[in-house]
Amino acid sequence: MKQLHKPSPTHSPAAAHAPASKVPKPARPGPRSWVGYLLREQRLLFVLLGALIASSFFLLRPYLFSLSPSSHMPERGPLFSFASRSSASGVPAGFRPPPRRVVVTGGAGFVGSHLVDRLLEQGDSVIVVDNFFTGRKENVAHHLRNPRFELLRHDVVEPILLEVDRIYHLACPASPVHYKYNPIKTIKTNVMGTLNMLGLAKRIGARFLLTSTSEVYGDPLEHPQKETYWGHVNPIGVRSCYDEGKRTAETLTMDYHRGGGVEVRIARIFNTYGPRMCLDDGRVVSNFVAQALRRQPMTVYGDGKQTRSFQYVSDLVAGLMALMESDHIGPFNLGNPGEFTMLELAQVVKETIDPMATIEFKPNTADDPHMRKPDITKAKQLLRWEPKVSLREGLPLMVKDFRQRVLDE
Repeated sequence: MKQLHKPSPTHSPAAAHAPASKVPKPARPGPRSWVGYLLREQRLLFVLLGALIASSFFLLRPYLFSLSPSSHMPERGPLFSFASRSSASGVPAGFRPPPRRVVVTGGAGFVGSHLVDRLLEQGDSVIVVDNFFTGRKENVAHHLRNPRFELLRHDVVEPILLEVDRIYHLACPASPVHYKYNPIKTIKTNVMGTLNMLGLAKRIGARFLLTSTSEVYGDPLEHPQKETYWGHVNPIGVRSCYDEGKRTAETLTMDYHRGGGVEVRIARIFNTYGPRMCLDDGRVVSNFVAQALRRQPMTVYGDGKQTRSFQYVSDLVAGLMALMESDHIGPFNLGNPGEFTMLELAQVVKETIDPMATIEFKPNTADDPHMRKPDITKAKQLLRWEPKVSLREGLPLMVKDFRQRVLDE
């Protein structure tokens, strides 16, 4: 019988054994296809715009979070300067060092808080260590929301472990009223506190700066005082806890440098004034200003012919930072060589606050130096630093701060 239908090709033996056809793989996109992808729909424009925004953010980030006030500080120059002059450390003048992690002991105090302001302004991360014996939280409260700022309540007499690049050691009561209040605690802070911070610097390889004082010269027989002068100090007097404490701190600092290889710097600070000083700390400028604002007689001890030199706090901060980043150990005198008698200072305060203010004389205190004036030749030559703010320029800035705080009492 004839077949009515032809066999389907799918049932043929040849078809059953035919190899399966291969599915071609998609070709990888070549350089031309990527270029085309970027050029379509303005994608390249958006990529470049995103890169520009990201770069701008990371470049400006250190300055966006800097919340430091500038009302108390004299105007400073531009961020970058293209002058050919170089600084003492070999870095072109005007260029800021790379951001670092810095600890400031006593950073809630008068000088320390102004130093913290400047360090944060230049992009550093700052840890303040303070036991608040003389420091005040209000001095650094404006930085509490700054992610590069930390505040630790700690007494440097006890050891502390931190990871930092720089250590500014300012912790110690600096006014007669405060360091005479507990003289044993004062000398412990100078000795044990300095030992602990030097030990930390040695362990982590940090650079260490000690803020010493012009009190290491005592009642000087040399005038003005150079760094080579060894001083004329009473080792058993009522001020010895501070004077000899700082002399011992300098000794420890140099021994850690010579024996332990620690990078150290030593600054000898002369009389400094400015906003955030304690109202009643016993120092002559703060005493005169507070008394004049309260309509009280200004107290002059002795005959008022003792001389002092007064530097504004911003000048001191600039000197400390220049010393820290220099290649020189010191010691360096940091002060304003402009010399005033106590009666001349009282007259400047009267002219600034109240021409009708009066003066009251009292017996002089023990071991009070008769003359105090720094020779800053060494700092001028090696650090290229010298004070810029005169007493008549800086005093009104301090008075503005004191007037508000006296009114708040």
